[in-house]
Amino acid sequence: MNNAPTQNPESHEPVISPPWLRGLTRRRVLGGAAAVGGMAVLSACGTKGQKAQGGQTQAADKSDTEKIVNWSNWPEYIDVDDKTQKHPSLELFTKETGIKCNYTEDVNDNDQFFAKIQPLLAGGQDTGRDTFCVTDWMASRLIRLGWVQEIDQANIPNLKNLDPTLRDVQFDPGRKYSIPWQSGFTGIGYNPKSTGGKKIETIDQLLTDPSLKGKVTLLTEMRDTVGLVMVDMGIDPANFTDDDFDAAIAKIQKSVDAGQIASFTGNDYGKGLSSGDIAACMAWTGDVVQLQADNPNLGYTLPEKGHMAWSDNFQIPNMAQHKKNAELLINFYYDPKPAAMAEDYVNYISPVVGAKEVLLKEDPEVADNPLIFPSDAVRAKSHVFRALSQEEETAYNAKFQALIGA
Repeated sequence: MNNAPTQNPESHEPVISPPWLRGLTRRRVLGGAAAVGGMAVLSACGTKGQKAQGGQTQAADKSDTEKIVNWSNWPEYIDVDDKTQKHPSLELFTKETGIKCNYTEDVNDNDQFFAKIQPLLAGGQDTGRDTFCVTDWMASRLIRLGWVQEIDQANIPNLKNLDPTLRDVQFDPGRKYSIPWQSGFTGIGYNPKSTGGKKIETIDQLLTDPSLKGKVTLLTEMRDTVGLVMVDMGIDPANFTDDDFDAAIAKIQKSVDAGQIASFTGNDYGKGLSSGDIAACMAWTGDVVQLQADNPNLGYTLPEKGHMAWSDNFQIPNMAQHKKNAELLINFYYDPKPAAMAEDYVNYISPVVGAKEVLLKEDPEVADNPLIFPSDAVRAKSHVFRALSQEEETAYNAKFQALIGA
């Protein structure tokens, strides 16, 4: 690996050099069906279960007799051996535990994945998965619906290595139903060629700078777009009212009406940002760094007022057949060495304390990368969008969809 980004200690702006990520980023949506890499497609088994404490539905755990665990994850979100296309960390897991992991890359989008599992979980059936990784807000929804099981932390002694900033989140106090796999930031990407060499360092610039008019894109992810605007307005995304939400929507609407905003996108902003058709945009850290492969001049800013942070989380669905094995899998990846194996390939923010020290010996350029192992000062400026009630989620989504014209 080469040319890792450096950090400007005064502005907290990562100055990104040419490419150092491998493969696709976590949020890069692949067209068509998920690439399962030859892994077995998991079938949905309509097995009967029993009511567990708290009204959750558990199946009889087969972990002691069936040494397997079925894990669904996002594409290109684990270490891969370029020659064999196998996953070295998963091979080590099997060697150490005797448990085989059926690893499937079929989480291409939170809502699409929810659509796959919703009918089964609503009907009290097994999804065919013992664990999967979804983003905070989806994890929150599944907890609210009662469709995921409480995790037995006694089977995860390595959870002591969870980063303290992630141990107690609003949507899951005490991490009873979710445990982070990877995290990331949302900030601003910009093309100096289209900004006249100007750095874009604030959300207010995105929304009001006349030199950017018609060349700005925001994200179709409500929590990222509204959250960043709230932070810029001095509103805490973790503690806001309906009026605060409406004020942020109104500010964005004003920019839309003025022609400042060209469009709202998923991560398909990449092509336009690279070409200069998009001067600046809300962007995910990994995406912009990936784009450096073709255009090392692209800039990225984590705004001084703060930025949004997110995690993708392990959860164990109701009726999982190998719950204990799933917990042992999570425990394995909370050992710093396996965590470092995955991190060295994935290059997102590791939730495991100690992974950096392993990489300082094995790949110091990754270990010293402030977007993978951010400083305490950068972490302190991170914000997480608060958990929503069902009524709030419905109302806020309706307002946001009307705003973006969806």
